[in-house]
Formats: sequence, structure tokens, C-alpha cells
Amino acid sequence: MTTKPQDERSDSWGSRPHKLITMPQHSLTNRVALVTGAGVGIGRATALLLAQAGATIGIHYHTSRAGVEETALAIRTAGGQAHLLSGDLTLEADADRIVDQLIEKTGRLDVLFNNAGSPLKMTPIEACSLEHWHKVFDVNVTSAFLVTRRAIPHLRASKNGSIINNLSLSVQTGGSGGGGVYAAAKGALQVMTRTLAKELAPHVRVNAIMPGVIATAHHETFSTPAKMEDYKKQTPLARNGVADDVAQAVLFLASDASSFMTGAILDINGGRFMR
Repeated sequence: MTTKPQDERSDSWGSRPHKLITMPQHSLTNRVALVTGAGVGIGRATALLLAQAGATIGIHYHTSRAGVEETALAIRTAGGQAHLLSGDLTLEADADRIVDQLIEKTGRLDVLFNNAGSPLKMTPIEACSLEHWHKVFDVNVTSAFLVTRRAIPHLRASKNGSIINNLSLSVQTGGSGGGGVYAAAKGALQVMTRTLAKELAPHVRVNAIMPGVIATAHHETFSTPAKMEDYKKQTPLARNGVADDVAQAVLFLASDASSFMTGAILDINGGRFMR
């Protein structure tokens, strides 16, 4: 499936219509991408956009099966290719199996978007149990480590591999309302991004995105409507982000348009906490 030279994204892709940059450098034709946590929010929007750019998508999920089935249907209806991959990425056997299954189906891997992650619950570090600390790091760091480790030989064989890690604005703020453990885990993932960028060059580029407040199910769970309004007022662009805003940045980092970028962290926050 090739990227269509059109100005508006079709409703068949399951996302709001908006302008899509379709320069040749953004094409992912004949490439394979694995998106973890692709059933909802940023993962779903990214899987749809990478597929529209021409990639075959490995759609990973753990609990959101209905969401990934909708994502896969949207991709296939529009003429793309999608493979559903289920498993708990905090388990070594599951992480290995997911990568292996995608390779068996497609024969290659060019892009890995480590998107899966969650705070699980909010708690101050003072009141945080060791069990919760380990769970948060497993979900946000260990999972990315395990998938990435298994994927590296295939990404290297591509000669044009790209890894994108999903961080969080909480890395800069330290988290809020008991989100410090999550912030610490995402901080570890940020360091791992730069370590991998050095270790895997020149054949695999490794970058990260650092989303600000993105209106997804995450904030429906962890932020009140009043807090979301406050975030909007604190943002120079006067709005909170949407999943498509993040997906566009992932497409850029996955594609040849960012061919001279590795070890970079892209802020997607409407201007909050400029560095």
C-alpha cells in the first residue's frame, strides 16, 4: 500500500480528517513496523498513520483486544496490512514471541515504536510499595528493554532501522498528583534511548518523543476535567494535544525525513516547559 497523494486523510482510517504531509521522505512503503500498546490512544493513531504511509503493521495489545481489532479493520479496509500480536511485554517469553511472530509473518522489521506504558496508579513515593515500584518499572522500562533486545538483530538487518520510545512530560516535571514513580520510569527510558542510539549506530536510529498533555484515555483516568482545562490554560498553543499530533512525530522519526537524527528527544507539548 502506498501513500495516497491527497490533502485530507480519509475517514476510513478511523481518525479525524486533517492535513497529511505526503512528501516522499515520509513513505514507509515495503517496511514493517511494530507498535506496542496499539489498541487505544497514541498507539492506535500511530498504527493507522504508519499504515497509511505504506508500512505493514504489527499491532500489539495486552488487554485492549477490541481496540486493536478496530485498528486492524481500519487498516485492512483502507488496503493496508496488519497483524495482531498479543502478550504481556513484561514477560521475556511473551516479548520474544511477539517479535518472532511478526518476523515469521513478514520476514523483516524496520520500525519499533515502544509505546506501551502506564502509571498504573498514582501514589507519592513516600507511600509507594516496593511491589508497585517494580510493576511501574516493568510496564514502562522492562517491557521496552525486552522487545527492543529481541528486535535489534532484525532492525540492524534492515540497514535503515528506527526505534522510537514514548516518554512523558513528567520526565521534566517530576510527575504530579503521585506520578513520581511513573516519571522516574520514563526518565530511565529516556537514558536508555540515548544509550541505544550510541550502541546501534549507524544502521539503527533511536529517538524518543516526549508528549505533553494529550487528550486520550490516559487522562480520562488520571486527570479531572478541571485539571485538563488548567493544562490548556498553561499551554502557549492554548489547547491540549490529540493522539494524531503525536502520531505525526512518530511518522517523522520512523521515516527517512529524520535520517540524520538519533538520540533526539522531540517535545510535543504545545510549548509547555520549553527547554
